[in-house]
Amino acid sequence: MIDLKSAREIEAVERSCQIAAEVLYQLKLASKPGVTTQELDVMAEEFILKSGAKPSFKGYSLAGLPPFPGSITTSINEEIVHGIPSSRKLKSGDLLKLDIGVLKDGFHGDTAISVLVGTPTARAKRLLDVTKMSLKLAIEAARPGSSLGDLGYTIQSYVESHGFSVVRDFVGHGLGRSLHEDPQVPHYGRKGRGAPIQEGMVFCLEPMINEGTYKLKIKRDRWTAVTADGRLSAQFEHAIAITSNGSRILTLHESDRDFFATP
Repeated sequence: MIDLKSAREIEAVERSCQIAAEVLYQLKLASKPGVTTQELDVMAEEFILKSGAKPSFKGYSLAGLPPFPGSITTSINEEIVHGIPSSRKLKSGDLLKLDIGVLKDGFHGDTAISVLVGTPTARAKRLLDVTKMSLKLAIEAARPGSSLGDLGYTIQSYVESHGFSVVRDFVGHGLGRSLHEDPQVPHYGRKGRGAPIQEGMVFCLEPMINEGTYKLKIKRDRWTAVTADGRLSAQFEHAIAITSNGSRILTLHESDRDFFATP
């Protein structure tokens, strides 16, 4: 059952989301060649705790998986999502995905970005740009009276028109007192299908876009998903609240406000 949020609950979710957004911005600035993903994880946890919050991901488990050991996920190049922070050093040209969850005052925030480390390759930059634009278009399409299928169609049609593919195995989700709530929000689909979008919904859109096939494999750590063909993957994620006028981005950082501005 979809939990429609009151204005007060949405404000509580937004407070957590804004902490998460600020952490990601600081991690983006710190993502330089030679830095390890474990160092980024330590930085993230320190910032979250200083903000009076807790990392939502640390110790998180699902469907019998081992507890996740990090405060953030760090996925590089062909790694799609759920990469575990480690001693691996970033290299110039890497395409890094950073995903973070924050819990404060009983409500979660959740957001993700892709970062081009050092001097990016042209193909990585193109994939990143298309992924980010697909999220922007879906957010603009999210309003009362449309459907979740409309959002999936918007992402899929834009991404595939640029020769890329949409991951099917992982989807967006509701957000609030739990990190993952109803509804599930696929990033592919058909117009008019899926649950109707209603005022008071709060959910995350997080398209994972692959350079090649949408198919994936899971590494031996049982968490990290990688592209089946070893090609690049990118991701961006925002949490949004549905209002009578459309959607409001709860995880928007000031540095990205111009890009996501309403046309």
